[in-house]
Amino acid sequence: MVTATESRVRALRIETTPVDGIRSLLFFAEQRSPLLWMRRGEGFVGAGEALRLEFSGPTRFTDAAAAWAEVAGLAQVHDSVGLPGTGLVAFGTFGFADDSSATSVLIVPEIIVGRRGSHSWVTRVSATDAADSADGSAHADDPVATAFGDDYRVTFRPGALPPAAFMESVASAVRHISASDARKVVLARDLVGTVPAGSDLRRVLAELALGYPDCWTFSVDGMLGSSPETLVRSEAGTVSARVLAGTAPRGRDAMTDENVATGLSRSPKDLAEHGFAVQSVLATLGPHTTRLQNSQPFTLQLPNLWHLATDVEGVLHDGSTSLDLVAAMHPTAAVAGTPTDAALTIIRELEPFDRGRYAGPVGWIDANGDGEWAIALRCAQVDADDSIRAYAGCGIVADSVPAEELAESRIKFRPIVEVFA
Repeated sequence: MVTATESRVRALRIETTPVDGIRSLLFFAEQRSPLLWMRRGEGFVGAGEALRLEFSGPTRFTDAAAAWAEVAGLAQVHDSVGLPGTGLVAFGTFGFADDSSATSVLIVPEIIVGRRGSHSWVTRVSATDAADSADGSAHADDPVATAFGDDYRVTFRPGALPPAAFMESVASAVRHISASDARKVVLARDLVGTVPAGSDLRRVLAELALGYPDCWTFSVDGMLGSSPETLVRSEAGTVSARVLAGTAPRGRDAMTDENVATGLSRSPKDLAEHGFAVQSVLATLGPHTTRLQNSQPFTLQLPNLWHLATDVEGVLHDGSTSLDLVAAMHPTAAVAGTPTDAALTIIRELEPFDRGRYAGPVGWIDANGDGEWAIALRCAQVDADDSIRAYAGCGIVADSVPAEELAESRIKFRPIVEVFA
């Protein structure tokens, strides 16, 4: 493994070659520390660590962008596939708060196995001096598919903010909003548990990917989940995002479900919450883009709930990389509130825990700076001591009702709780 310091003086050699017959990506990931980015069966998995870059504090995004530019500038890339996700790629996950104790990381695996459409590939990574001193080959070992380990269960219990305390925090947030301290505040609560030693985390990732195929299923450095929200995606000079805010549970039958979706699309409370989130994204992407456009809000159907969603697209004009855009956009109103600084102050007052990487950016970046980044939602952090902490948050506005927000948080916990149950 190349450390962050060594990356300044040692270049990486990357070779991507096409392969046939890749069906299930997850079989090529590691059992206990899988690296994964996948939606609708497409994406890539990584194994091993050829390079690990670590960051923290308020400059973590800009530091990461600068470090990655240096790594990309030194890399020797041989890519005969030429698709998004081939060549030099790093998986990343970042802490939510500037003062979080959670480490933000970029990880370049030794082996990446990917699939997009009818194309599959393998990327092998090594230090150039290691290749030169051996037989001239930069190839790491061939990727190895392994069967999933035994089934297991995790029992979750309330964390630092139990249900009653969460409702009290919601009521306090409403009072702040009524006093004009903020217009929207996103409050989270947590559940904790213990994963059995030696558990194969690929099992829960496979269930998430199957149950939520239209979400980004991810796993980076123990942060895993399925997120419906695209923070930002950049490719060949274009940029896009999907904004989610405003939630309702699915109906018990087709007619009820349709009525729920219609009610959500017309709800003044949810439309106001959604509008704050959309304006947050437009304001931050605007200086970097031309022809920035957004759709009208629409209802997005997921297996367990409805969201109000808006798609945003534009053309980059200033050469920003995906990490530059992440730095500009985080935190959006969808995960913090508005105005941002006021909302973050209230969050620090009312949430008695460090969010860690929850609601932070998670995704990948390539040698050109392009990449895909989601907001880490419907997720949990699994640490080396086998502890696990899951998170769910709700957007609080002036007419939020504490009991209803608690019920919404339970719905949002379902994807993670059910795959571990």
